[in-house]
Amino acid sequence: MHTGDFNWTLIRSFLAALDHGSLMAAARALATSQPTVGRHIGELETQLGVVLFERTGRGLVPTAHALRLADAARAMSVAADQLARQASGAQVDPRGSVRITASQPVTCVLLPPVLLQMRQALPDIQIELVSSNAVSNLLQREADIALRMVRPDQGSLVTKRVGQVAIGAYAHRDYLRRRGTPQMPEDLLVHDLIGYDRNTDIVQGFARMGYPIERERFAVRTDDLNAYQAAVSAGLGVGFLARYVARQNPDLVPLLPMLPIPPLPVWLAVHREIRSNPRIRAVWDFLARALPQALS
Repeated sequence: MHTGDFNWTLIRSFLAALDHGSLMAAARALATSQPTVGRHIGELETQLGVVLFERTGRGLVPTAHALRLADAARAMSVAADQLARQASGAQVDPRGSVRITASQPVTCVLLPPVLLQMRQALPDIQIELVSSNAVSNLLQREADIALRMVRPDQGSLVTKRVGQVAIGAYAHRDYLRRRGTPQMPEDLLVHDLIGYDRNTDIVQGFARMGYPIERERFAVRTDDLNAYQAAVSAGLGVGFLARYVARQNPDLVPLLPMLPIPPLPVWLAVHREIRSNPRIRAVWDFLARALPQALS
């Protein structure tokens, strides 16, 4: 943001909203319309890249960014250049670390190519990756942004659906040479299957197809998703993998496209108290743009 093209009217509306606590009262104080004040604040937030007010039923609640900006804004008549530096510099500093939590396949396979693009676009932001499925990571502030296959329902989280994960049956071509290629779903019952141990998702999937099986039916069982992928890639049997995982290995052959395996939605989640942080918002926006293509 340059001082030469900055609209100081935005600051005037910002201060009126800060002092009066609502768009209506600010508009009355400025002898203008409520939509105009709202538009000015929206433009200012866009220029600064931060959220200045939380819109609630009780009016406008200033964020920490708004409170930090206020002193400089009040001094604009004698220190306009200082205000511009603070608004575009230290007050909105995107440098630092952002901690992302996601499942093992996401952190090990899906995210690295996306993070390569992100590092080029946001070189001042470092990324910390945490492999975990626990939503509590966000609630306990152990992570900033989460990627989840189930929509978190905590009211303190902001969520955005960014795509879906296609799931399919796969086997290594060497396994198929030894054992043949299943042509129908029921053929799976005579093949070596890679299954979960305590997780019952695959058992339930077979039950929905009308084939009740026990976990002992699986030739190899593991709840570790990296170990699961490795077992399928080693040719131990037929397994069920995310398409973005399976396509990393050209020796894995997709099987039985008629299997009724529902795709898994992919959600971004962030704690609403920190979503206006400039680093977190920059990473959130980048992931929201890049993940749909990575999942396709």
